Amino acid sequence: MHFKKISGFVLFALIMLAGCKTQKGKFEFLHPESGKRVAYGEQVIVKLNFPSTSLDSVVYSIDGQAYLTKKDTSSIVLDTKKIGYGDRSLSAKLYAQGKEDIAYSNIIVLPSSAKNYAFKVVNEYPHDSKAYTQGLQYADGVLYETTGNPSHLQEQGVVTSLRKVDLKTGNVLKMEKPTGFFGEGMTIVGNRIVFLSWEKNKGFFYDKSSFEKVGEFNYEKSQEGWGVTYDGTQLIKSDGSHQLFFLNAQTGKEEHSVAVYDENGPVRSLNELEYIDGKVYANIYGQDIIVIIDPKTGVVEGRINLVGLYSDGRKTEDNEMNGIAYDGQGKRLFVTGKLWPKLYEIELLER
Repeated sequence: MHFKKISGFVLFALIMLAGCKTQKGKFEFLHPESGKRVAYGEQVIVKLNFPSTSLDSVVYSIDGQAYLTKKDTSSIVLDTKKIGYGDRSLSAKLYAQGKEDIAYSNIIVLPSSAKNYAFKVVNEYPHDSKAYTQGLQYADGVLYETTGNPSHLQEQGVVTSLRKVDLKTGNVLKMEKPTGFFGEGMTIVGNRIVFLSWEKNKGFFYDKSSFEKVGEFNYEKSQEGWGVTYDGTQLIKSDGSHQLFFLNAQTGKEEHSVAVYDENGPVRSLNELEYIDGKVYANIYGQDIIVIIDPKTGVVEGRINLVGLYSDGRKTEDNEMNGIAYDGQGKRLFVTGKLWPKLYEIELLER
């Protein structure tokens, strides 16, 4: 028995020794741990576990771009103000004795807390309760609206459509009912209307006066169409993720993207969009929330809580808030939703 106990202890010691040797020999990040959340402006210490103090060099990279080269094992410091917001991939490539090794980690750089807003209803207007609203814009003293057609609602007269609507009465002044796709967001660029399909991987250009289709474009990395707006230079498109995609306004070709983050992390389900005074206002699908985004950085700077705006007889499905329009001259903000009987003019109240 005594011999077995000693053998067991020796075996345990050998296992521990082997484990220590394995750990000592592994080139990896000790800090920061993968997925660490840090505040924008924070200084992040980067420390690696080196298999040996003998090395030629180690190259640190951020998102695949070389950041710093060192020839010793000392730690480095990242300035998050220089690397920007969002999920940042970190890597370190070790060169030693004619060999290479690489280690990976990542951090998520988050902004400060967004401003919170409540609302006050200024006016109420009639809205077609069969309009499954997907896109909305105010221009020329009227509303332009696009709608979708869920299959379970088509027998009730819910259709994909492009509309011109009188604001005060809710009357439809002009309508086109395209077929073959589920209608989504829209925006206006000069004398053309940009109208997105949901899953057909295509967007369409329509003549603003005649409502005739005059062109189309294919989606690229953003393979679904949700919302779209125009900043005066580029189209800005959402696809239900936490990304905003910037497209050439004349061709629809995708040019770049930005990830959207608030103080809690990525903000997903970005839906209908409206460009207002340099910011992107976005419905969050399934919530009575509009976020206000800086399109240059992807930072959520504001959050509008619209819970309680429309509740009487509202269903849990097919009545989602969706639709933001802005009268730039009159400084009026309008919101509505899918199959809502009213459209609301609201004023924001900072909390």
